[in-house]
Order: sequence, then structure tokens, then C-alpha cells
Amino acid sequence: MIVVIGVIIAFVLVLILSDRRTRHCRWRADRRQDHDGQSCYLCMACGAQVFTSTGKPPLDCAVNPRDAKED
Repeated sequence: MIVVIGVIIAFVLVLILSDRRTRHCRWRADRRQDHDGQSCYLCMACGAQVFTSTGKPPLDCAVNPRDAKED
């Protein structure tokens, strides 16, 4: 019984704390296309190509930018 409650609580926490803007994005680094200190990332879900200067994957989906209204 305690295990079931723990699993339910964990599931709810994942739903609350997950980042909805990049939920469907699966960023992969493409080091062959890096240039001028910028890292290239490709989204495996939508095919978007994004360059970042931080060396880390983008925080926002390239298809649904942060300022776009969600339906």
C-alpha cells in the first residue's frame, strides 16, 4: 500500500515539475556543424536546427516558441 502511494506521489511530482515547453523536444548535438563558438543542435521530434552559444541544448522548442500562445 505504501509503495502504491509513493508511486502516485512520484507521478504527480513529475507532472508538476516537468518543463512543458520542451516536453516533446529531443535535442541531439551535431558537432560537424558547429561554427564561430556556437553549438548546433537538431531536434529529433520536429527536425528543427538551432545554434546556441552556451554549449547546452536549447531551453525552448523551436517549433513552439515561448511567446506563442498555447491553445
